[in-house]
Amino acid sequence: MMLSNPAAKYRPFTAIDLPDRQWPNRRITKAPHWCSVDLRDGNQSLIDPMDGERKRRFFDLLIKTGFKEIEVAFPSASQTDFDFVRSLIEGGLIPEDVAIQVLTQSREELIRRTIESLSGAHRAIVHLYNATSEVFRRLVFNQDKEGTIALAVSGTKLIRQLTDEHPETIWTYQYSPETFSFTEPEFALEVCERVMDVWQPTPERPMILNLPATVEVATPNVHADQIEWFCRNLTRRDSAIISLHPHNDRGTGIAAAELGLMAGADRVEGCLFGNGERTGNVDIVTMALNMYTQGVDPGLDLSDMRKVVSTVEHCNQIAVHPRHPYAGELVFTAFSGSHQDAIKKGFAARQKQNDDNWEVPYLPIDPADIGCSYEAVIRVNSQSGKGGVAWVLEQDQGLRLPRRLQIAFSRVVQEIADRTGRETTTTAIVEAFRQTYGIDGSGRFSLVDYSVSGADKSGAPRSFTGRIEVDGVARSITGQGNGPLSSFVDALNKALGLSIDIVNYDEHAIGTGSGTQAVAYVECVLPDGKSVFGVGIDVDSGEAAMRAVLSAANNAAAASVGVAK
Repeated sequence: MMLSNPAAKYRPFTAIDLPDRQWPNRRITKAPHWCSVDLRDGNQSLIDPMDGERKRRFFDLLIKTGFKEIEVAFPSASQTDFDFVRSLIEGGLIPEDVAIQVLTQSREELIRRTIESLSGAHRAIVHLYNATSEVFRRLVFNQDKEGTIALAVSGTKLIRQLTDEHPETIWTYQYSPETFSFTEPEFALEVCERVMDVWQPTPERPMILNLPATVEVATPNVHADQIEWFCRNLTRRDSAIISLHPHNDRGTGIAAAELGLMAGADRVEGCLFGNGERTGNVDIVTMALNMYTQGVDPGLDLSDMRKVVSTVEHCNQIAVHPRHPYAGELVFTAFSGSHQDAIKKGFAARQKQNDDNWEVPYLPIDPADIGCSYEAVIRVNSQSGKGGVAWVLEQDQGLRLPRRLQIAFSRVVQEIADRTGRETTTTAIVEAFRQTYGIDGSGRFSLVDYSVSGADKSGAPRSFTGRIEVDGVARSITGQGNGPLSSFVDALNKALGLSIDIVNYDEHAIGTGSGTQAVAYVECVLPDGKSVFGVGIDVDSGEAAMRAVLSAANNAAAASVGVAK
């Protein structure tokens, strides 16, 4: 059971004292060095680790996405990892501008095996780590501070010796004071300084100091303070690339990484979609696109998000959540009526604006930028409104419904959604629209043929003569009016016992070129003041208008009693 007094069991983390912190006033204005650890850190967290095919497929995706540093294996831990590193090198699969990174503990036989795995590589990062925090020194290793430093120093010496023997490779050395997030700051700094003493990095040949939040133990601002304090106090800051490796135990890995960059870090290690031990590593996709939406080029190409998602799901055998930022199948989808209306208005305004600035409510990024269509931006259920229904018809059918028709037809869709209790699909909405307005040929009345006579310039009434079918029975009708539509309405009213009057008319084209069609919308008022609507579609605009009037007449008849017996 949860404790009524958790303070009796859990102690709050002691934050670093940094009253003159500078990071809150900074902005992220450029992308960090990215390093994917999917193939190592991510892979070790999987229930079923990747086989060679899945690892190779993931590696190819990372290369295509634009990663220049990829941690590929822990080659001394297994023959499988060793063989994978060798297959990349011997197969010539690593571009010359990409460095593969491998991990090792500070034991001589493991280090030698690690360097052996990298033979022939053009660029390589050797990553040494050992845990430095007090709780690990005391409970896990039974080791004092000097023993911890000695372990880091001895491993660094051997790696330097072995890499110096292979000048054909461009080597970078990386050291991680594992459990940095809860190591005494002064001691973490001391270990790193001692390692730098051995490696002797320069501004031209810097080493990487990776500062892992192995377990999140505090809020992201505390992590930022730790990073800023470390950067300030490191004596050879210009000779070190400060790297972040946040985990997500408190659900704030991305925020911690972003604030860490503001605090002075240069590099981020993480996984696509945040895979990793326990609650995962920092999510590089989300972090990169957060930058993108602030106008910063993340240096990664995520233009085909669906392909990225499908590849990662195949390789990890873990589904990406439908609500995952930027990548989930529902993240650009609005069901709420008010949200849908705002999105629809945002897209309409965008068509009229004179610049490319993205300002669409509820959409922080243009889905098209990451290869997603607008079709699923709005989906309809019982919570949706007129804007959602209108959006679906516009996107799927090219129909731009007048506002009052949007309201009327949304009631039809609402009834369907309430009756079924499920999402109303695009197919169902289109079918309901075609049935409601007789576009599918339904309805009691159909127009067989007609002609309209009368001179436009004389001002004389126009005469409509035609034949319609009423419940399958042909009937001749005639009428007069100021124009073709009003004369047709007069003919329908007299022949069918209707009393409709056109109060609004709209039309537009659908499509382009030889396949262009015209769509007409009419709103007619009944004697009781209620409105009925009609829609007509035809290659000829005049014919579309006639069909719209007949559609309205069908709906008027359906709303009346004793019509056209």
